Amino acid sequence: MTDSPRFRFKIASEASEFEQIHGLNHRTFAEEIPQHRAHPSGRLVDRFHEENTYAICLAGSRLAGMVALRGRRPFSLDQKLPDLDSYLPAARSVCELRLLAVERGYRAGRVAPALLAYLWRHLLDQGYDLAVISGTTRQLKLYRHLGFVPFGPLVGTEHARYQPMMLTLERFAARAPVLFRRQSPPARPRAASFLPGPVAIHEEVQAAFQQAPRSHRAEGFAADLERTRALLCDLAGASRVQVLLGSGTLANDAVAGQLSLGGARGLVLTNGEFGERLVDHARRFRLAFDVAARPWGAAFDLAEIGRRVAQRPPGWLWCVHGETSTGVLNDLDGLEALCCAAGVKLCVDAISSIGNVPLRLGRIHLATGVSGKGLGAFPGLSFVFHDHDLQPAPDRLPRYLDLGLYARQGGVPFTHSSNLLCALLTALFRVDWPRRHRERAETSAWLRARVRALGFEMVAAEADAAPGVVTIALPPTQSSLAVAAGLEEAGYLVHAHSEYLRSRNWIQICLMGESSREQIAAALGALHEQCPQPASA
Repeated sequence: MTDSPRFRFKIASEASEFEQIHGLNHRTFAEEIPQHRAHPSGRLVDRFHEENTYAICLAGSRLAGMVALRGRRPFSLDQKLPDLDSYLPAARSVCELRLLAVERGYRAGRVAPALLAYLWRHLLDQGYDLAVISGTTRQLKLYRHLGFVPFGPLVGTEHARYQPMMLTLERFAARAPVLFRRQSPPARPRAASFLPGPVAIHEEVQAAFQQAPRSHRAEGFAADLERTRALLCDLAGASRVQVLLGSGTLANDAVAGQLSLGGARGLVLTNGEFGERLVDHARRFRLAFDVAARPWGAAFDLAEIGRRVAQRPPGWLWCVHGETSTGVLNDLDGLEALCCAAGVKLCVDAISSIGNVPLRLGRIHLATGVSGKGLGAFPGLSFVFHDHDLQPAPDRLPRYLDLGLYARQGGVPFTHSSNLLCALLTALFRVDWPRRHRERAETSAWLRARVRALGFEMVAAEADAAPGVVTIALPPTQSSLAVAAGLEEAGYLVHAHSEYLRSRNWIQICLMGESSREQIAAALGALHEQCPQPASA
């Protein structure tokens, strides 16, 4: 994002840098724009200097441009424009930008936009997502080009007029591809993925996958499998796990197979597409069971489930923890407590929750997960966690679904993939998972707040929202497939093509892979351009 390798962007910290800031401040706002009286020293120290954070552009050791950030209220614009907040969108974390100045010799280049791009990364780290500025009327074209939007009346004096303007994080991010376009455009970058799978994968995980394949009977493979199983159990708070070569559908079929061995009547809970798929798994295995259904987007009613269990205790209860279709995170702790008190075996589809939220599966009878999604590895491996010893059932189950056979043969009864295993092991090992869970929860909450601020309706209530999945119900005037196609053209992949989304005109922004808030904000900016007035449509 620089014009040349000689430019360097940083937060000012050295005495010599601050001296140059005072000099550029004087040349710009006393000599060029007569906002302040000129001083023989050629220095102008801003009145908020001690509270300012300065992002600067250096050409060698010389200051080429600067902009100051200040988050403390009242802003200077508060003093010029009464009731400033009435002009600003709600639910925003606001800061003020001031003293945007570029030395004359560098104004023909891209110092100003690159400086703002650098500053926005700093703003993001500080939690800001809206900036206000008093833009000199002499440079309104530049400010608009950077993405600033005017509001309110002109302020200032007869000799130094300023237009109050604002810039949202998502609007600047959406403008970035235009601002930094070169004369000869580079090859189009790979689209940023906000799909529930496959997810964006870290380069270390990709490198691990690309190693030469090894035999599943090799000693090294067995060691890697044991390390992977140990890390999975540690992450999920479980004691045992089997790793299968296949998707989450295979893992849930294996759970249905295990339930078929007991013969007890069960209860399947459903409040979305993947709960309904559990019903389908159970039917295909001819299990005896009842169904407790909730509307899509509603969390399970634990009181009602408790009454139902008390009236007719099932032998087992099967449900989805993170319902991918709606973005609802069901209350697993509450269900576990209920089932433990009633002596019911709880089985859980944790496919979209493992890696995204902390788990404690130690007392869960059977639970499933996958290598993609929240774990950030390649799709192709699935897991079944279990709290009990498993025995083979050669007369009752197909070989590929017989978890007891996996347990008896050290987890490798059949051909396995060393490449997928290596990638998963790397993904598990490289992440600080408690930190990842905190960051994913914070980023997801931030995303949901931004989606609400833009006027979109989310399917899941805030109290039940799952980190990692935001399902947006578009108005009838907007086609979910058309919006998704427009976002893909802009460089952002969102989930919209599954039948359960198409039929409801929903799209999803999923945060299960490697993504930054800048990328998310850019996708939101593009979404807002596709649907500028969703609430009133």
